[in-house]
Amino acid sequence: MKKLIPFLLIIFTLCSCKSELLPQEKGIITPTGNTVEERIFAPDGYEREKVEDKSLLSFLRSYELKPDGAQVLLYNGNRKHNQNAHTAVFALPIEDYDLQQCADSVMRMYAEYFWHTDKKDKVAFHFTDGFLCEYSKWRDGYRPVVGNGATRWEKKADIDNSYENFVKYLKMVFTYAGTASMEALEVETIPLCELDAGDIIIKGGSPGHVVMVVDVCKRPDGKKAFLLAQGYMPAQEFHIIKNPLHQNDPWYYEEEMTFPLKTAEYTFNNESMIKRLTYKGE
Repeated sequence: MKKLIPFLLIIFTLCSCKSELLPQEKGIITPTGNTVEERIFAPDGYEREKVEDKSLLSFLRSYELKPDGAQVLLYNGNRKHNQNAHTAVFALPIEDYDLQQCADSVMRMYAEYFWHTDKKDKVAFHFTDGFLCEYSKWRDGYRPVVGNGATRWEKKADIDNSYENFVKYLKMVFTYAGTASMEALEVETIPLCELDAGDIIIKGGSPGHVVMVVDVCKRPDGKKAFLLAQGYMPAQEFHIIKNPLHQNDPWYYEEEMTFPLKTAEYTFNNESMIKRLTYKGE
């Protein structure tokens, strides 16, 4: 027994050191939570900073989630093949066509934010050809005419302020916009230390990919942790992704975010892919 005690002390010491080095992996996810803030707690040593009620971060934190354990569904109602990459699923609307993919999901979240906070005139996204498709023009009855080397507006309908017409506008945007137009026309590069809610990590192209910061918390020394969310191909529900470094803790810790950055289903090559969307400004 005397010989066993030193051995046990060594094991205890190693386990204690390991627990100090790893992020908190227990008690972060609360199945009964209905929103991002209620479902996923800040890890030990971190806090969510208070924000204004109608800010983007407040909107994201309070956005409704599907029940805990919900599967990610495709646009046609079928299950996504990989059900092991997500922590939670947003109850963000998705229509029954294969358009609301990765960049489109980010645009949809911003569009819903502007719609529900009476900032509808801020809803405007670029097509890949550079055309700026403004919701305000669409609402007033103008429609983009694509072709002949340039897209233009033509008056074709009456004024329509309905949400149903708003969704039709988004369908048009999703048809002609994507990661390529987003990266080329709607972002500016920011350093990792400035990454915040609403910012993205993006690889433009066909195919490309983008993930969005949907929540952030901070330590007293200023170091941050982030929740990342994505849509994907084929079009599917917007969902908070896991961190491959610790499956029970979805937070991406600033000191862990070295590049190439491996997320749940995609690897981003370098820090220059960290971007801020130009329409983020409130």
